[in-house]
Amino acid sequence: MGKLAAAEVEKLDPYKFMATVGKRVIHPGGRASSEALLALAGISPLSRVLDVGCGVGTTAIEIARRYGGDVTAVDIAPLMLERADANARAAGVRDRVRIEAGDILDLRFEDGSFDVVLAEAVTMFVDRQRAAGELARVTRPGGRVLATEFLWRRPPTSQAREIFLGQVCPGMQFDTLDEWVEIYRSAGLADITTDTGPFEMMTARGFLADEGLGRSLAIIGRVGTRPANIRKMAWLMPRMAKAVPYLGYVVIAANKPS
Repeated sequence: MGKLAAAEVEKLDPYKFMATVGKRVIHPGGRASSEALLALAGISPLSRVLDVGCGVGTTAIEIARRYGGDVTAVDIAPLMLERADANARAAGVRDRVRIEAGDILDLRFEDGSFDVVLAEAVTMFVDRQRAAGELARVTRPGGRVLATEFLWRRPPTSQAREIFLGQVCPGMQFDTLDEWVEIYRSAGLADITTDTGPFEMMTARGFLADEGLGRSLAIIGRVGTRPANIRKMAWLMPRMAKAVPYLGYVVIAANKPS
């Protein structure tokens, strides 16, 4: 995929825009939530792992590096798949990370195909109950299902809700911790545990923690050297600032009963 035209940049959702400027961690809890998710996953070198909605491949790459096993990583967006492929090759793990197109609402895999199935910031964009059901379906009995989702840490103002769900991420659906737990319980999962924290991905502190100083400066450089990127960031950041005080993330971990 070549350089996007200015009009194409303008239409990108925040996730895809951040991918085009080189951000590697693109989900609500940043590296902190990924670490919490991996700590709860119980992955071993022999685990069959599926990363649904893999984005630019950051978590799949980390699993391959850390545990030495094979990971299947799927995403519905060609742009994300292209970035994931490039990142896996750069990390030297392309032989252990299988990257392919996939839809969380209609996964191609047989029932019980994986030991560990994870999805970071995916189900909130689609039919959440159906998506949770698909994650559970492709997990073997006794396996683990894990997800990271947005939530409201405290009730938002009507302005903050409208800006975030109506302008920044139209079509996204999420609410409270209890609601998320019920969605995954209704998918037939058990022993559900959660971990929550603040949304800091788009704050200066969160950006540095997720990307490091060198990559953060490189991203700033990519934004600052192209007018279309500057306009997109100038539109995005003030709107994010309205919602950040109310936003958080939840990591959900559950077992598929034997």
